[in-house]
Amino acid sequence: MKKEAIKDYLILNGEILKTEEVDVFEKIEKPPIYEVIRIIDGVPLFLEDHLNRMFESANIIGYQIDRSVEDIKRDIKKLILKNNINELNVKLISIDIEGMGKIFLAYNIESFYPPKEYYINGIHTTLFYHERNNPNAKVLFTSFKDNVAKVLKEKDAFEALLVNKSGYIPEGSRSNMFFVKEDKIYTAKGSDVLIGITRKHIFNICDKLNIKIIEESIHVDDLGKIEGAFMSGTSVNILPISSIDNIKIDSMNNHIIKEINNTYIFEMNNYILKNREQWK
Repeated sequence: MKKEAIKDYLILNGEILKTEEVDVFEKIEKPPIYEVIRIIDGVPLFLEDHLNRMFESANIIGYQIDRSVEDIKRDIKKLILKNNINELNVKLISIDIEGMGKIFLAYNIESFYPPKEYYINGIHTTLFYHERNNPNAKVLFTSFKDNVAKVLKEKDAFEALLVNKSGYIPEGSRSNMFFVKEDKIYTAKGSDVLIGITRKHIFNICDKLNIKIIEESIHVDDLGKIEGAFMSGTSVNILPISSIDNIKIDSMNNHIIKEINNTYIFEMNNYILKNREQWK
């Protein structure tokens, strides 16, 4: 695995180390269990949800993470304070390495947060024919990431919508996908996708707003019938889609998407305000 840690320090098994002096990345050969958490105003957003998902991913593949939730929280706090982080993503990795045993890494990674224009104008996306072996476990497969990156560059797209062998779209390459049709939200069943943290909050918001969610994937042949679409993810929050290949969609002006997004931003800001003190 290539070394992707940035900033001066990282945390290895609870110990603060200089990033430049750590060579553990080169020893990671198997796909690790991982989680990416966004730091906003020095606060790890929806941290409890992320850690729950990380432990669930480990359970799915029969792996045991040795560090406790409290240990990991301390690791993240050390990292935030030592690297003086206000807004940047943190990546957590847990893996067995031959000769070292189990390791747990916490480090900062390059992070891209879409500019305001992306939310105003929407994003261009493309279809990518691929089926995940185990969509519920967050395990890092480098070859898949590389293949997607190549397609995104070729198509000048921000995200790839994964299409399975039956022609249905369960999710994006790094996001959950939502489609609006007749004032209802369509999204894949939880068993067919990696359940994103933002996705979980969108479900709760739709319940509060009395917006009906139908857990059913959209077929590529029905894309022309949708009224709106958006992706959700840790770094993007809720991002409207303006086009899928040659299909244009006016998601930016869809009242359902606007309502969900406004409520999500309100809840996100509340979480940050409520938790700010404990991360200082």
